[in-house]
Amino acid sequence: MTFDPRHPFNDLPDLPPAAETETKAILRRCIAARAALAELRVAGQLIPNQAMLINSIPLLEAQASSEIENIVTTADRLFRYANQAAGQADPATKEALRYRTALHHGFGMLKNRPLSTAIAVAVCRTIKGVNLDVRKTPGTALINDATDEVVYTPPVGENILRNKLANWERYIHEVEAIDPLIRLAVMHYQFEAIHPFVDGNGRTGRVLNLLYLVDKGLLDLPVLYLSRHLIRNKSSYYQYLLEVTTQQAWENWILFILEAVRITADWTSTKIHAIRKLLDETALAMRQRLPKIYSRELTQLIFVNPYCRISDVVEADIVKRQTAAVYLKALAAENVLKEVKMGRENLYINPPLLALLSERA
Repeated sequence: MTFDPRHPFNDLPDLPPAAETETKAILRRCIAARAALAELRVAGQLIPNQAMLINSIPLLEAQASSEIENIVTTADRLFRYANQAAGQADPATKEALRYRTALHHGFGMLKNRPLSTAIAVAVCRTIKGVNLDVRKTPGTALINDATDEVVYTPPVGENILRNKLANWERYIHEVEAIDPLIRLAVMHYQFEAIHPFVDGNGRTGRVLNLLYLVDKGLLDLPVLYLSRHLIRNKSSYYQYLLEVTTQQAWENWILFILEAVRITADWTSTKIHAIRKLLDETALAMRQRLPKIYSRELTQLIFVNPYCRISDVVEADIVKRQTAAVYLKALAAENVLKEVKMGRENLYINPPLLALLSERA
């Protein structure tokens, strides 16, 4: 096998890799990553309304995964425009919100089929907002932004790409003797190397990582904030990807991904515990200071929607519209929420929750 970054890498080896993927170092790190994921599953079960997690952690993942591709927005803008107001957002925020939508869509598709090329296509279509499919034409190449040099040219030819994707599917589902977390690292490299779409491959691949963990029963919800580690180690991420291509250096790449899983699972667990603590403190404050309007449903709603609208309260069937406005204003008067104007409507922000979710430490 010869590799020239300027020529399509049609000789990309099929899976499984020829190199050893279960070295002692990899197996040790795999055990630690599995333990961290198990703790994350337990932490997630402490949250009484799972919508609190599915509406929050994936937005942070969307922000970081988009930032890897130099699509930059803020957590505040994402939460502000996450529901009815997405059409008013700036282009970068809209694109990051489509990432979250793609993750939700893919998660829903897993109920009817295992992770597949069809899910990858659906995810990429949602991220890009266009009706694309597997590449049919040449011309795709990865360029070093600093030097303008071609660093990688993926395979070309629709039949070649679909055959490699079929091999990718067989590996992730049929090679059951290999731990799913090791297969996760291998599948992520292979998907990025196949690079089946004209654009959106990186973000699609990172969505597929989370869906795969759900598919294999290692997570109940796709709430691992994996891109947090990748954005903090962006140069290493791309370096190790390229070294697999040029040197078949699988061990360093797999160790990198396993460490990313462990670190971000620990971080996400800590964040979920903090959300639960804040929820309990908010519920106590509402019961003590606003007993006439307190309800479990209302308390949970302002955590499901950190930017809450009167219509959110009505649609949750908590109270009618006029009463909903009274309730939210009362929460703002007691500094539980903060009232802000956006266009013609009032938004009621949960500042402590937004501060907690925006912390990157």
